[in-house]
This record gives sequence, C-alpha cells and structure tokens, in this order.
Amino acid sequence: MAKIVRRASTKSGILRKITPQMLRHSFATHLLEDGTDIRYIQTLLGHNSTKTTEIYTQVALKNFQSIRNPLDLEKI
Repeated sequence: MAKIVRRASTKSGILRKITPQMLRHSFATHLLEDGTDIRYIQTLLGHNSTKTTEIYTQVALKNFQSIRNPLDLEKI
C-alpha cells in the first residue's frame, strides 16, 4: 500500500512524503467536517472504540471555531 501511495504522489508532483495513514486521517477529518456522524466514521475506519476515532475531532474542531451563529449576526 505504501508503495502505491508513494508512486501516486510522485506522479502527481507532490514533493512531500505521503503515507497511507495521512490519507486515512484526511479522509476521516473531511467526513467529520462535512457532518458525518463519528460512529459511522468509527465503523469505516474499523476502530473498536470511539476514543480512537475522537482523535479526528481535534483537527476538525479548529475549523468549527470559525462558524458563526446566525442568531448573533446583526440584521441590517
């Protein structure tokens, strides 16, 4: 698997070393950011515990902090 990822990243012109784990992490983070329930992500990743899957929430929470509550916005 690592060879396939390495070959694909080289062909794509990506200079940084890419690993299967990086792709897995990105996939899970994007799912979470798009609103996928963490229990579904847990199942997709094959985690026995949601504690393991919760690692991805720390990354996603950074993006959630920029969300503004529409009720707090002033009406013009």
